Amino acid sequence: MGLRIFLFQKRKVTNYMNTGNQFLETERIGKLMKQYAIPCIISLLVGALYNIVDQIFIANASYLGSYGNAANTVVFPLTVVALAIAVMVGDGCCAFVSMALGRSEMDKAKRSVGNAVIMILVGSLMLTVVYLIFADGIIAMFGGTVNKETFHYSQEYFFYITLGIPFYMFGQAMNPIIRADGNPKFAMFSTLAGAAINIVLDPIFIFVCKWGMMGAAVATVIGQIATAGLAVWYLLHMKIIKPASADYVLKKNICERTLILGITSFLSQISLVAAMAAINNMLRKYGALDMIFGQEQYAQIPMAVVGIVMKFFQIVISIVVGMAAGCIPIIGYNMGAEKKMRVRELFTKLLLAEALVGLAALVLAEGFPRQLIAIFGAANESSYYTDFAIKAFRIYLCLMVLACVNKACFIFLQAVGKALASTLLSMFREVVFGVGFALLLPIFFGLDGVLYSMPVSDALTFVISAIIITRTYRELNVESDTCK
Repeated sequence: MGLRIFLFQKRKVTNYMNTGNQFLETERIGKLMKQYAIPCIISLLVGALYNIVDQIFIANASYLGSYGNAANTVVFPLTVVALAIAVMVGDGCCAFVSMALGRSEMDKAKRSVGNAVIMILVGSLMLTVVYLIFADGIIAMFGGTVNKETFHYSQEYFFYITLGIPFYMFGQAMNPIIRADGNPKFAMFSTLAGAAINIVLDPIFIFVCKWGMMGAAVATVIGQIATAGLAVWYLLHMKIIKPASADYVLKKNICERTLILGITSFLSQISLVAAMAAINNMLRKYGALDMIFGQEQYAQIPMAVVGIVMKFFQIVISIVVGMAAGCIPIIGYNMGAEKKMRVRELFTKLLLAEALVGLAALVLAEGFPRQLIAIFGAANESSYYTDFAIKAFRIYLCLMVLACVNKACFIFLQAVGKALASTLLSMFREVVFGVGFALLLPIFFGLDGVLYSMPVSDALTFVISAIIITRTYRELNVESDTCK
């Protein structure tokens, strides 16, 4: 009897290891989307809140005000560089693992996880060193020299944020890997725990201790350390794809495939950095020519305001990307199992959901800009600040629906293994159009030209996205012979 029980348990464990994610090809698509997407959305939202919460508390501290806001805007794209590298490794590994599990290639899945861990550790340490050595030049590159107060606050904030880069990158990279292991709730919890710590410590360090920009940064770093610590714990207790020591030895083919699958995630983030560098410098250049913002005491306002608009946009995009990225394990597994009709059904539901999110964001941006601005301490600022902020919200975000659909298309193509198409589409939106129009339109429209750059870019990108979406539907229209 005991022997039979032992053999049964052994067989049960073996089957679980082989088919631990098999429900991804049998469960209802709508249920799977909720199960995977919601925790991912919350994780990304919480991750976005790190910088946003800092900016809210900074803006409401009278001794920091719009100078602190502008400094936060300067440093923000530099944290996005770290995020870009992290999601390239994490999302690439997630897609690799999901497709490997769909093909029952457990060994490859484990090696991908082990290699991803090593890549993110090495990458994060290298980036930290670069940031510490070239800090002043990097700050100047992103418009931090608009006036001396903004530069000083940027230096202070950037230094302490840089110290937390390794923890931040590791936690962000592990999130999609944990989801691929079938535990999206833990991924959400780890990020939520770090953000909660940040929210609690921010007002203590900024308002009680009066640590200013240092206080905001230190609160953020402590939260990031907590998230990274939980990720390490999970890595040691993975359910399905726990890597062995040999899996941590870098393999060229594994690393290359992981990075190729994650390159779209990288470009979607890093292009934001390029766009913000262009935008910040155009704001500084054409703001200096403006009758109001050309004055020293108001010079930081355009940069501070656009930073706030970008933060709202980031919240919306976190929902959009979270929804799409959360579906990567579902898409990858079903593509690996040749369940193309299920992938097609998911794509349809995803596009509709993303469009609804964009519509809700559009209503808020167009109908309630004054209320949104008030969250970021507008009461302490001049009427010039408020007026420009209202205009910025209404122009910059007027095509949010198209922006959301475009993002969903980028990530979906990445998940089905069309890395080249996804990469090219992302490059056109973020670099060719995003940076190009940010540099071109201000020549003709001044400061307003910076605001027009985003809706123009999204409109042109959507034309290309619509063509790709149509072709993708055709390719997914017929189920594989092996699945009939």
